[in-house]
Amino acid sequence: MKLRILKSAVTNPWFNLATEDWIFQALGTEQEGTEQAAPDTHTLFLWRNSETVVIGRSQNPWVECKTDKMEADDVFLARRQSGGGAVFHDLGNTNFTFLSPKHAYDQTANFTIIINALKKLGIDATLSGRNDMQVGDRKISGSAFKHAADRSFHHGTLLVNANMQKLGDYLNPHPLKLKAKGIKSVRARVANLVEFNDAIKHETLSDAIIEAFCDYYGEIAAVEQLDEASLAKQPTLNTYYQQMADWDWRFGKTPEFTHHIETRFDWGMMDVHMDVKQATIAEVVIFSDALNVELIDLLKETLTGVKYNKSKIQDNLDHLAKAQPELAAQVNDFKDWLVGEMEG
Repeated sequence: MKLRILKSAVTNPWFNLATEDWIFQALGTEQEGTEQAAPDTHTLFLWRNSETVVIGRSQNPWVECKTDKMEADDVFLARRQSGGGAVFHDLGNTNFTFLSPKHAYDQTANFTIIINALKKLGIDATLSGRNDMQVGDRKISGSAFKHAADRSFHHGTLLVNANMQKLGDYLNPHPLKLKAKGIKSVRARVANLVEFNDAIKHETLSDAIIEAFCDYYGEIAAVEQLDEASLAKQPTLNTYYQQMADWDWRFGKTPEFTHHIETRFDWGMMDVHMDVKQATIAEVVIFSDALNVELIDLLKETLTGVKYNKSKIQDNLDHLAKAQPELAAQVNDFKDWLVGEMEG
């Protein structure tokens, strides 16, 4: 079996998640010009992301994270192709991906390589259950797996020096009244590797993993650096990148949910139910004792079919206020309240 080692010089999560998809779906097809990934190669990919919340394929970003705070702080939102819960990545996380042909895939080998790498750095880690690694009773790594007909994929994250405070800042959502389908995240007792070796960094850990990978298989391979120029060279990789960066993928793939809010203005009570499908407001029901029935009908009409997005909703309601100057005061009251209750 040959070895292939890829390392990302990019910290944009859309690039790195796209690279993972490219490795899984297409690696080998573009280089060898065949329809199959190299059938005799174990691939290792190492990477890390700038501040990012990564949600699972079936999760609701508005339930899982504070999208407005993320936007204000320039924190990325990424949605992976695979399932699972929401996680926070920053430059203190080192991510590893193993890809092997199905006939040669060995999950135990992958964990052994990581554990051996940590041993080189004086850290004694053990496997915990099927997915996690820990030092003592503290979790330092979680993994996920994906399998296709001819290949298998193992992705994991190592906490090197992650900012645990930020994890709480962005992943503890506002108490919106969202009745959401999809998976909710569970938080675990975790530790950073710097607690056990204060000299450890992404580079030293990456070097140790590469060395352990080559040692385990008794082969050597040159490290291939991936950067933005790779997108131009690899059309399939660029296609995956465009999907990962797209609003419709990150928000539009959200399972259906209902947002229910209510308040009282001096001109009447408003009880608003919005059914959201593919991140678009599909139906609006408003119960109100306001005297102006036309106002309620116009608000429903203005919100229906709009993306569940602060700026889009604000724009539509601003347009309504200009078109109906006699209703502008109430429309603006409603807009300020609704936008204040939303995120993103």
